[in-house]
Amino acid sequence: MEYFETHDHRLYFDGVDLVDLAGRYGTPLYVVSESVIKDRCARIRSEFLEVYPGSTAVYASKAFQTLDMCRLIQSGGLGLDVVSGGELYAALKAGFDPAKIVFHGNAKTVEEMDFAVRAGVGRIILDNLYETEQVEKLGAFYGKKVKVLYRVTPGVDSHTHRFISTGSLDSKFGIPLDTSVFDGYMRAAISAPHLEFRGFHFHVGSQLFDNFAHLAALKVVLTLIEKVRDEYGLRTEELNVGGGFGIEYVLGDAEPALSYFLAPMMRLIQSELGGKGIDPPHVTIEPGRWIVGPAGITLYTLGAIKEIPGIRTYVGVDGGMTDNIRPALYGAKYHALIANRADGAPDRLVTVAGKCCESGDIVIRDIRLSSPRTGDILAVFATGAYHHSMASNYNRNPRPAVVVVNSGSARVSVRRETYEDLLAREE
Repeated sequence: MEYFETHDHRLYFDGVDLVDLAGRYGTPLYVVSESVIKDRCARIRSEFLEVYPGSTAVYASKAFQTLDMCRLIQSGGLGLDVVSGGELYAALKAGFDPAKIVFHGNAKTVEEMDFAVRAGVGRIILDNLYETEQVEKLGAFYGKKVKVLYRVTPGVDSHTHRFISTGSLDSKFGIPLDTSVFDGYMRAAISAPHLEFRGFHFHVGSQLFDNFAHLAALKVVLTLIEKVRDEYGLRTEELNVGGGFGIEYVLGDAEPALSYFLAPMMRLIQSELGGKGIDPPHVTIEPGRWIVGPAGITLYTLGAIKEIPGIRTYVGVDGGMTDNIRPALYGAKYHALIANRADGAPDRLVTVAGKCCESGDIVIRDIRLSSPRTGDILAVFATGAYHHSMASNYNRNPRPAVVVVNSGSARVSVRRETYEDLLAREE
């Protein structure tokens, strides 16, 4: 557990006392380590970008996007992946270079595509013929040649939760590779004078611990690259292989090295295409969770403790599914500690329950904690990805603040919502 220490029984993260943070800023509280994010960006540079010259990495900002995060990613030498007009607006507001932004999404609105073309984003990933037609019209209107990739569905099983599996044939994402369908897409791209077709994108799923799905999907797409050269006379200049690299959520999750995923893929690209006289494309990866997931923790204050003899002990907290929907949505599991007794023995089996009026609002089911008591501060690990970004105001709960820590210092990055904020848009 790098970046975590215990002093005087208290848990510290990136040099900052978490119990003190909870007292200063209240709970629930998202705490994000700038040091971890910088370290992860540095690892991507040293283990991928510098090993494979000409490659690119873009951060999938849907995992966690704040103005601070956009600036950190840009300073870390990575590009940015956005999936909505709101994410694009925030990225530009943060000063992110639009040429290094990739615009994704399976159901982009005309307004969003217009925004992306006007802003001059580096690439637009097209998901369907409607988008192909609309972006061509927008390119013509603004007198621009728009660089695009097609997202394809390779038809592989990624061995993850079905809600975060995106590469199977029956998916809302991507273009099926059935010849009768695919031919229409290629002809649409070729005949569009304001589109510059650059290549393909695929993504097989999230939170993966083996490389089977990536390699299986890559083999399919490499065959596609050969077909596109032979049948349409087009060279695939770029190939975006997505992300989905797993991280440690609970003790025992063995996070694979980046090279476990990337080295076999890069070797396969070289061997398969090189043997057929095809120049390998420029390769892009899209890590999101892998960068920010381990950089975040969430702090809660323990409230009521309810024991049901012979069945279960529930420990209530002052947050829940409004700040972390993943357990209810995916059955996600987490590790946690009592931050004010971080070195205490985990001697009591409990279930941590959220405060929302839903039976499914369970933060952690069946975890051993150190003698939990009302008023204790609970630290839940690896909550950097898909927590702040998926937070809601269900039950009129204000969303938590985000505090950024860095080598012993702490500052508010996103302020806590107030009750007045909840009514700000109402007439």
